[in-house]
Amino acid sequence: MNRGPAAAPGHAFQLRLREEPPKRAEFVADQTSTANQWPAGAGAYDLISPARKRLGWTLMAAATLGLLATIVFEILYRAETETWRPAVYAYVLWGVALGIGQVLTRGEDGQRALFLLPALLFTIAMVIFPTLFGFYIALTDWNLSSFSGRKFNGLDNFWQMLGDPYYRNALFNMVLYVLAVAVEYVIAFGLALLLNAQIRARKFFRVVFLMPLMLSPVAVSWMIGKSLMEYRFGPAATLARHLGWDNPAFFSDPITARISIMILDAWTFIPFMMIMLLAGLQAMSREVLEAARVDGANAWQTFWQVTFPLMLPVSVTAVILRIIFKLKLADIIITVTSGGPGGATDSVSSFIYREYRDRSNVGYGTMLAMAYLVIIVVFVTWLLKIANRFVRNVN
Repeated sequence: MNRGPAAAPGHAFQLRLREEPPKRAEFVADQTSTANQWPAGAGAYDLISPARKRLGWTLMAAATLGLLATIVFEILYRAETETWRPAVYAYVLWGVALGIGQVLTRGEDGQRALFLLPALLFTIAMVIFPTLFGFYIALTDWNLSSFSGRKFNGLDNFWQMLGDPYYRNALFNMVLYVLAVAVEYVIAFGLALLLNAQIRARKFFRVVFLMPLMLSPVAVSWMIGKSLMEYRFGPAATLARHLGWDNPAFFSDPITARISIMILDAWTFIPFMMIMLLAGLQAMSREVLEAARVDGANAWQTFWQVTFPLMLPVSVTAVILRIIFKLKLADIIITVTSGGPGGATDSVSSFIYREYRDRSNVGYGTMLAMAYLVIIVVFVTWLLKIANRFVRNVN
């Protein structure tokens, strides 16, 4: 019986199976040889084609030039346009083009950078652009009560600021207000030590001492500055008369008015430093204090040689934050004295506010604000550097 023709298909299938492994091996070898053609140190950026990179860079450059051209046009032809909408639209398109360009030029790294892009765009729109625009306004003569509008006047506002005695007086007052932080720190540290001790009703006193911090400085100004310290019928003035002060006007004399403003501001913000110092005290290791007592140290020695050095980083942080808040002091002064008497209590912020509100002088007021911003940046940078060096030397 002849079965040759029936067995032929099966025999051919077996031959094909034997031939498959060499073909797969040749395919893997070809892929391996192709992959080995890339440089050994090639990264994801190097694997992107040059044409794709050029497209990405061209897109970002075109969007940037378009944004700059739109801004320049808006500045030069402000009277004809009367709106910043074209610049806003150009900025949005620039952000979109920047994201696409990052993906085209950097690949996966560009995709990861997209997560940072919203924060970058927000910072540019809300911080960098207003600051640069503020410097531009500072170089203009712009009074809202004038019909002439905004005019570029160069450094005239700067020279006027250097000769302004009221601005120099406000800077001098800020020096006094900042120096008062040292007294506030001593009081806050004492209260923190008291609330950290084992006393009765400790939780109650913690809540009571924190109440001023919960109030708005404007509310404090009205409750204390305008009510309790009112020179005719205020309880503080009445008590001062019984103690022998004939004319207890807390805000009529320059020195007394400055001290009164310092007291109001300190009463509001001492709890802020107190709660930070209290947190630091509670985080201290009890074993260290126990070891100091075992070694025979009294309460003063324990505080000065153990507690205070260990609390130094927290103290520096609390003082620096308090100084930053102090540099913004304005609301209490504006509400209680409006800078009086004769500008004796003015802070820089309150003086700038009155320059805007009372004189409508936007150009000069912006120059004062920009100069104060530069002073704050330089001073805080120097303060942080000195504080870090002091902490390292003590430790």
